[in-house]
Amino acid sequence: MIRAVVFDVGECLVDETREYGTWADWLGVPRHTFVSMFGAVIAQGRDYRETFQEFRPGFDLYEEREKRALAGQPETFDETDLYPDVRPALAQLRADGLWLGIAGNQTTRAGRILRELFTADVDLIGTSDDWGASKPDPSFFHRVAEVVPFSKDQILYVGDRVDNDLRPANAAGMETALVHRGPWATIQWHTEEAEKLPTFRVESLLELSGGIRQFNARAH
Repeated sequence: MIRAVVFDVGECLVDETREYGTWADWLGVPRHTFVSMFGAVIAQGRDYRETFQEFRPGFDLYEEREKRALAGQPETFDETDLYPDVRPALAQLRADGLWLGIAGNQTTRAGRILRELFTADVDLIGTSDDWGASKPDPSFFHRVAEVVPFSKDQILYVGDRVDNDLRPANAAGMETALVHRGPWATIQWHTEEAEKLPTFRVESLLELSGGIRQFNARAH
């Protein structure tokens, strides 16, 4: 049975359109050009951070984040950047009696923002900077398994990426859900892994409640 649901952040809960637009502005690159290169890098199976290298060789994302913060342009997101199904989906899953968590590859600053937005809605918020481990490294999912008060096979990890979310979460013994939005899920949606790996394939997080109920009914 699924007793806990843990969510990825970017393109699962948070629409990152605004954030990547500000990175294009920081690089002095037209937003359309940046987004096009971003999609090309992902489609080639490369690390998304290589997008920045295409425009500025030697680009260090962590250093540039600090420079942006010092320039008064820190990375940020708020309620307006959440996908519209996030709040109602969390409320429904909570009403269903499920334990809820948020865990993704995020900075310490992003972790603070997540806690401001979601502390009242979930049982745990963890980030890669908090844990010193980032996806898709198995140690990240081992950490998720450690902090969730249920066995790993009772955890559903929800994300938008086959490579960073589904594949390592499945390898860790968790159930998985792939949500169809954002650049990664859009590009990967019709691949064999995207069709076969996840326990659930959903267009909206609102589909999770009914899917989990059916899954748990079959598990009895």
